[in-house]
Amino acid sequence: MAKTDMAGDTCIVTGANSGIGKATATALAGMGAHVVMVARSRERGEAALGDVRRASGNAKVDLLLADLSSQASIRQLAAEILAAYPSIDVLVNNAGAMHTSRSVTVDGIETTWATNHLNYVLLTHLLLDRIKASAPARIVNVSSRAHARSTINFDDLQFERGYSIMRCYGQSKLANVLFTYELARRLEGTGVTANCLHPGVVRTGFAKNSSGPLGTFIAGGARVAGMFFISPEKGAETSSHLASSPAVEGVTGKYFARSKEAQSNAESHDREIALRLWEVSERMCGIATTVGAAP
Repeated sequence: MAKTDMAGDTCIVTGANSGIGKATATALAGMGAHVVMVARSRERGEAALGDVRRASGNAKVDLLLADLSSQASIRQLAAEILAAYPSIDVLVNNAGAMHTSRSVTVDGIETTWATNHLNYVLLTHLLLDRIKASAPARIVNVSSRAHARSTINFDDLQFERGYSIMRCYGQSKLANVLFTYELARRLEGTGVTANCLHPGVVRTGFAKNSSGPLGTFIAGGARVAGMFFISPEKGAETSSHLASSPAVEGVTGKYFARSKEAQSNAESHDREIALRLWEVSERMCGIATTVGAAP
């Protein structure tokens, strides 16, 4: 990816204390952007902050803390961002998780759904007026190839009737794609683009969310398979490309892999499903849309 001058741009990157998020923050800071890293843990976040500043040579890197499975925490994060940053040129929704057993958040919502999908919806909604006022601006949503064989199960979105780690995760990643496409349609003409991506099979600490015997097995398998995975830096290339490259200026409503447009699954292009998901997500987040109404 050619180096881009992002001096003067403010970029928000969630899940930035490790893996793809940290690598994306480093890449954008290296281009001169003012990067705001969002992490859950103060200890890990501050360590990552130091790493990103050193690796990029850019001191204009900040850290904010939030538990993105909690809607109250997301709202507090948004308030802090809006109070501190007059413009938001790029929002990279990257934070996500995979859980081997079903759990619910403080809001009573299944944790994978809350963290991987509703987090993107609510944070984007709360920051959207500022992003539109900063146009041209970009929203980048990290999805996954795991969406490819998935479907949105509206009859049991939260897997109350039989939990499956991969079906649950895949559904959340399909929701990222559907949300991105519908958001792009509603933002048409605003100067704000919305795209999503598969980062590749990346060697990260993602399996740390696993627990119990199955979690131990998955984590162990991930360590062995990690020899064949790509680095977080390589995985972050597509996120960084969509956040910065002049080559995708004005491109919106697309799914990318390896920094090129790719084909998402058939259900992701179903407008009826996208509209239904949009409405359900708004209800679950307790918000009313401020984005252009569906035509």
